[in-house]
Amino acid sequence: MSTYARYRYRLRPGLRRAIARLNLSQNEVARRCGFTSGYLSQLLSGTRFAGPSARGRLLEALAPLTFDELFEEVTARHDLGG
Repeated sequence: MSTYARYRYRLRPGLRRAIARLNLSQNEVARRCGFTSGYLSQLLSGTRFAGPSARGRLLEALAPLTFDELFEEVTARHDLGG
């Protein structure tokens, strides 16, 4: 039986503090990204993963923070069966 890894990215815990240090509100970050505040809240709480487009928007909105400061990789292993 084979397995494959699926890589997903979620926002790092503590990112709300980093946003506050940039003197931004959650609503302002959502506006800059073109997200609803509810979607950003889900990303920040870890209940949603950030896809490629969302990651790019967040990187632009939260500059000078880097990719590694914003995101952590989550790997899920899946069996291929057989």
